[in-house]
Amino acid sequence: MAPIIVSLGNPLLDIQVSPEEGPKYLEKYGLKSNDAILAEEKHMAIYDDIVANAKVTYVAGGAAQNAARAAAYVLPAGSVAYIGSVGEDDLKQTLLSANEAEGVQSAYQTQTSPARTGACAVILSNHDRSLCTTLRAAEMFNPSHLATPEIAELLNGAKYFYIEGFFLTHGIESALEVAKQASSRGKTVVLNLSAPFIPQFFKVQLEELLPHVDILIGNESEAGAYKEAAGMGDASLAQVASTLAAMTKSNASRPRLVVITQGADSTLVASSAASGSSGNLAPEDENPKTYPVPKLAGDKIVDTNGAGDMFAGGFLGALAQGKSLNESIEVGHKLGQMCCGQIGPKLVFPKENVL
Repeated sequence: MAPIIVSLGNPLLDIQVSPEEGPKYLEKYGLKSNDAILAEEKHMAIYDDIVANAKVTYVAGGAAQNAARAAAYVLPAGSVAYIGSVGEDDLKQTLLSANEAEGVQSAYQTQTSPARTGACAVILSNHDRSLCTTLRAAEMFNPSHLATPEIAELLNGAKYFYIEGFFLTHGIESALEVAKQASSRGKTVVLNLSAPFIPQFFKVQLEELLPHVDILIGNESEAGAYKEAAGMGDASLAQVASTLAAMTKSNASRPRLVVITQGADSTLVASSAASGSSGNLAPEDENPKTYPVPKLAGDKIVDTNGAGDMFAGGFLGALAQGKSLNESIEVGHKLGQMCCGQIGPKLVFPKENVL
């Protein structure tokens, strides 16, 4: 079947360091315990360092790729495709295998040598994760890839488009092309803020894309970073969500939904539509609405890396099946929690029915 969801982002191989060894690498490289950054010169040694000196686990990563695998978890095989740029190397093969095993079609643009597939050092400590990324081939993505017959066919056939915020650091032209085309055809565009540094340092790109976005997903620290960047003073999280929901939209016939997760705390959903007025793009009763997150025992939490991506993918996969907003948020919570019980951004196989 032709994919109904197309996801766009930076393909990365995650190189994870255990919570036991994590703190010393946080200190050594000046990393915050719960953050996501692009590696600077001072961080570049971390990749070889952890491979040589720490006990590491390799996991297929990249925010939109994780979300694609989560959406595929709740949809029939062949429903999800993923677009991004990789090098011709063993890391690419690892990512291809992971996608294939989980029912995601890889629609990679492959860069010639010496470009290498991107990597992310994932430093775990307590229940936090610090992500330090070197994009490599991922940031060499060229918009010409979107015009190739195979990719054009994918874009024409899909109904939902998921874009990670990280992609905006280099790929705003491609993201705009996909989002504008989708929006003009009445399709659904989903954007994940991905990390606090996106609204902080790429606010221009974010606000260029936002008019074409139907569903915006982020967590409380990303929403807080937007609040600061937009000079919103001491606005509450609910006010930030409602403000983002109400911003100008190119396809005005459809409301914008803003979903803000807060880890183990509740998830907040705001819509530019009146409650109950717009199918599954507005809460049925109150707006903004708070959805409690079921309690997860501390001993069930192995690793929080990727939990937000799995929430987003599960939520989108359920929406794409026509589930209600309430049901879709619940599916997102289930996959986010399932991910917390695994090492890295992974889900449980054989599949559990979460719908």
